[in-house]
Amino acid sequence: MLDSYLSALGYMASNPFTFLLIIFSVVWGIAFGSIPGLTGIVGVALLIPFTFAFDPIEGLLLLGGVYVGSTFGGSISAILFNTPGSPEAACTALDGYPMARKGQAGKALGIALAASAIGGIFGTVVLMVAAPPLARLALQFGPPEYFALAVLGITAIASIGHGSVLKALMAGLLGLGVATIGIDPLTGMPRFTFGSMMLLTGVGFVPAIIGIFALAEVLQRFGEGPQKGYVIDDVSTELPTISEFIQTRVTLLRSSVIGTVIGALPGVGATTAAFISYSEASRWSKHPEKFGTGVPEGIAAPESANNAAVGGSMIPLLALGIPGSATTAVMIGGLTIHGIIPGPQLMQTNSDLVYSVFIGMMLANLLMLIVGVRMARYFALVLKAPYALVGPAIVVLCMTGVYALQNNVVDLAVMLVFGVVGFAMRRFGFPVASFIIGLVLGPIAELSLRQGLMLSDYDVTAFATRPIAGTLLLFSAVSLIYGLAGQFLRTRRKLNGDTGAETSEEAKA
Repeated sequence: MLDSYLSALGYMASNPFTFLLIIFSVVWGIAFGSIPGLTGIVGVALLIPFTFAFDPIEGLLLLGGVYVGSTFGGSISAILFNTPGSPEAACTALDGYPMARKGQAGKALGIALAASAIGGIFGTVVLMVAAPPLARLALQFGPPEYFALAVLGITAIASIGHGSVLKALMAGLLGLGVATIGIDPLTGMPRFTFGSMMLLTGVGFVPAIIGIFALAEVLQRFGEGPQKGYVIDDVSTELPTISEFIQTRVTLLRSSVIGTVIGALPGVGATTAAFISYSEASRWSKHPEKFGTGVPEGIAAPESANNAAVGGSMIPLLALGIPGSATTAVMIGGLTIHGIIPGPQLMQTNSDLVYSVFIGMMLANLLMLIVGVRMARYFALVLKAPYALVGPAIVVLCMTGVYALQNNVVDLAVMLVFGVVGFAMRRFGFPVASFIIGLVLGPIAELSLRQGLMLSDYDVTAFATRPIAGTLLLFSAVSLIYGLAGQFLRTRRKLNGDTGAETSEEAKA
């Protein structure tokens, strides 16, 4: 292995053009990731034809750098405008934007950038050291394991946020319900379409999150009118201090591990990793009621997880030839046009390519720290413009990005509808996080549950008797009880404190 890494380093050192490609790809990726609707998938797909001009190593380094940069890029617009540039950045907006509204936009960007780099480096190190064993572990995940994993994230709905538990559960159930709209994945029958052809394909996740975050934010801002202290006009990216890093070290480590493992599961991806990591960070926090108000852990958890998932998703791609995410599925096209077939034999037949990609992704994560600081500052300049100009520009940009996804007018309608839904949820105090978790994890839970029941001849106990699924379900039950008990005790203490305060005031009178 050491000889392979030395050989790859020698190739890259003798070809300085590879470093220029990595720098360009990171910049390109951050730019595409930060534009709502475009995402890294589009950024990677647009560059695949240009890889014809390069050798296979250079071409894959180019695509890998875009993947790394785009995963972080979505957090920039999520923090500054409450407009996730990519699906995995939706979680970052939950605490990143509230922190920015407090006048700490630079700090929020710094936390996101540092967490992204740490998660990305962690995932790449695991990729470099343990790709084959983790790939074999991923193959042990069947429908029961995927169902248990989805349940683990969904159970956090009850403990997320600082508002009513009942409203959180209602929002989560609404998200689960919306996720069932469209064609039944097993029977092929339409569900909840009300005879509309537009709803046969279901509700697109990207248009939904852009509507519920970006469009709802614009509606709310215009509804409230100009307010002092509400404008973010001074942004200078501030990387976390040593003490701040130490405070979030457990969250960063836990989320990086979750992101790497989930990223290695074929077809799951960084979005699921971000939401489950956010759920677990909230569940095990000493102050979960503060999540959604602008806490550092709420930014560090999803950002470290979704960037760790980048390295994780390359594990099944290179070791098994199975795409770990939508972006790596596109990257397979970049490999095959060069005559390279990913799979178990790739590390033996083309080790220079594999180890060069490992080193290139490590460099891309390090360069992201430098490039991210600079690019965030340029985005922040937009904030100095009056919101009467910025708001409509955001709406136009969102509509352009959403339409560009599939050239489908239905996606625009979905975005507009969910913009109104998001505005109403904020107005009546329903947590958006619970709704989004239900929308993201609902399809995984439903399909995996039904497939698992069919495979086990509808024996429910089969889910608990499988080691991995049983462990995840047990952990879900314990953590759910822990979260609900914590909320109950906090509510009780708050009520007792209020009663005590009223009693003392009466005694003084």
